[in-house]
Amino acid sequence: MRLILALVLPFVVFFTINRPFQGIFCLLLQITVIGWIPAAIWAVYALGQYKTDKKIRDIVGK
Repeated sequence: MRLILALVLPFVVFFTINRPFQGIFCLLLQITVIGWIPAAIWAVYALGQYKTDKKIRDIVGK
């Protein structure tokens, strides 16, 4: 679900993974038509990093 959201509304993904400052910056980038594609790529990348970090935290037990 978050992956689809990352493609449609990239800035919202940053708010769902507790990164509000990056979400605001992504919104500013997304406002421009040219910036939409980099914003979507950035959101997908950040979502992948979030999932990886979450798996590592689950394994370590923190």
